[in-house]
Amino acid sequence: MDKVKFAIVGCGRIGKRHASMVKINDNAELIALVDIDSALENGLKEEFDVPFYTEVGEMLQAHPEVQVVNICTPNYLHAQQSIQALEANKHVVVEKPMALTKTDAERVIHTALQVNKRVFCVMQNRYSPPAQWLKQVVGSNLLGEVYMVNINCFWNRDGGYYQDGNPDYWKGKLEKDGGTLFTQFSHFLDTMFWLFGDIKNIKASFFDFNHQKTTEFEDSGTVQFEFVNGGAGSINYSTAVYDQNMESSISIIGEKGSVKVGGQYMNEIEHCHIQDYEMPELEETLPPNDYGKYKGSAANHQFVIQNVVDTLLSNQTVTTNSLEGLKVVEIIENIYKLK
Repeated sequence: MDKVKFAIVGCGRIGKRHASMVKINDNAELIALVDIDSALENGLKEEFDVPFYTEVGEMLQAHPEVQVVNICTPNYLHAQQSIQALEANKHVVVEKPMALTKTDAERVIHTALQVNKRVFCVMQNRYSPPAQWLKQVVGSNLLGEVYMVNINCFWNRDGGYYQDGNPDYWKGKLEKDGGTLFTQFSHFLDTMFWLFGDIKNIKASFFDFNHQKTTEFEDSGTVQFEFVNGGAGSINYSTAVYDQNMESSISIIGEKGSVKVGGQYMNEIEHCHIQDYEMPELEETLPPNDYGKYKGSAANHQFVIQNVVDTLLSNQTVTTNSLEGLKVVEIIENIYKLK
């Protein structure tokens, strides 16, 4: 293979970003785009100069040369469309969350194993310099025994984000969206799992302070737990913050030191005090995905596409594999079982 051939399913903001990152990669080729909204066709053809389809099946039949299908559709479609692509003998890149239930995530993995194809789960925050630094610090046992981990995620998501409760819009609908932890904060739960592993003995409280007219689920919560590998943890989250995002942070207290990565998107080292350790200078963190009034997690999708290319062309390791994607879904599902 000289280039890895991609098709993008779902051409909203994130889908267009996937397409753009494929286009700029020298070892990748964009073959087709798919979206149910036919009104997007002319604009997308002009921007990306590839065929446009309104049905996944039609695209798969028309382009047998496609090797990778990127699923960038609403949350509730991720599992079924991943399976559809896998059954067509394609590798899959699936945006977070991988699925809305552990059972559906297992179905994706089972299908991938049957057809011997890879599933890449998009958790692009792992590529940010602060996250890479944290992985090195924790993985090298520089903190010694980890005592406590606290994650704070305080964002603004007002009525405009949920289209003011529009009954035809998927965000805010429990069966299609999944809830605040799935859509807004799963990246940060992935960071926690990536660093410290699974959790147990979960306790949680949930609140809906100002989204009663726009969502079918909580806008805030407090979660306490223990890590299977030792230590205690907590997550405090809210989308009820006034006007703009406030903070996404992780604080770690250990036997030999303490660290905090904060800022709006876990993009700044705010505290580092570790025994016999000098803080290195990190590369600059890329800005967050910008959706106008709203901002999200780090704009690192070029690294996601590069990992797919490297894995398929050079047999490198999948950065976020399907089992890790499943574990994040399982952790969120276990938290929500306490409602």
